[in-house]
Amino acid sequence: MITGEVKNKIDGIWDVFYSAGITSPLTVLEQMTYLFFIKLLDDSQIKKEANAIMFGVELKEPVFKDGNWLNPETKNEVPYANLRWSNFKNFDTTTMLNTVRNDVFVFIKNISSGKESAYSRFMKDTIFMIPNERTLAKVVDGINGLDLNDKDSMGDVYEYILGKMAASGTNGQFRTPRHIIRMMIHLLKPTLDDVICDPAMGSAGFIVEAAIYISEVYKTELLNKTHGDHFRNSMFYGFDTDQTMLRIGAMNLMLHGVEKPNIEWQDSLSDDNKDKNKYTKVFANPPFKGSLDHESVEKSLLTIAKTKQTELLFISLFLKVLKLGGR
Repeated sequence: MITGEVKNKIDGIWDVFYSAGITSPLTVLEQMTYLFFIKLLDDSQIKKEANAIMFGVELKEPVFKDGNWLNPETKNEVPYANLRWSNFKNFDTTTMLNTVRNDVFVFIKNISSGKESAYSRFMKDTIFMIPNERTLAKVVDGINGLDLNDKDSMGDVYEYILGKMAASGTNGQFRTPRHIIRMMIHLLKPTLDDVICDPAMGSAGFIVEAAIYISEVYKTELLNKTHGDHFRNSMFYGFDTDQTMLRIGAMNLMLHGVEKPNIEWQDSLSDDNKDKNKYTKVFANPPFKGSLDHESVEKSLLTIAKTKQTELLFISLFLKVLKLGGR
């Protein structure tokens, strides 16, 4: 349960964006998510470094290596240390803005090291929109006061931000309360054998919660290479028609150990969707308002339910894409 103190902190960050002229709730969410992601990358490595020291082993495949990183845009060599939240948060405001805008942001856009992934695809056209050093310093300070490492706390923070979007009348369709998502996941109890899809993923809440459930219930089994590879690369699928939500979903999943989620831009009700008998579980809160023209809907869906109502068309879609026995 989110506390009044946390709400006040998020409201304070939101007000900083608003005062800087960034008034679109979706833009605020996107820019905040980038900074959450940057902080969590560093926090995660700090934990791994501490464990490596404790057990006397070398840290494998660190995100932030020793030495310098070559910025592909500026061709300048930048110390990896400067890219870490725990370091640049202490820079003077001008240096911080230059570092985050020109180096850190470029780094997270290229973090897949040349490997094609959902994350690398959707990060290509991102734009850093924080306009000045004063705004960035205040936002960094505000985020630094949030506990993002606890999964429940992070979920509460996201739910509250998405709730603010809904309250503003913008993109409210993306918000499903987290306790409802969690209930649905625990009712169907996904396993390591499942292939899971959300064809109207929004901010990827269902897929992320499914990943959390599996990583907690099957923690030991995920050490097996076959299970681990399936979890990281071929278990989760998500589709949406909003590029910002796809980026947010890709970042969310990457932070939860899903390195290569199968996330694509797609209108799931259109002819572009060729999936059939593919998934064992579908979790979704699809759009339930409005109607579509028959011409824009994949024809096999209309053989199940000849309707223009989106909620019924999505039920037709579920029947089409689920394997026999799928739920």
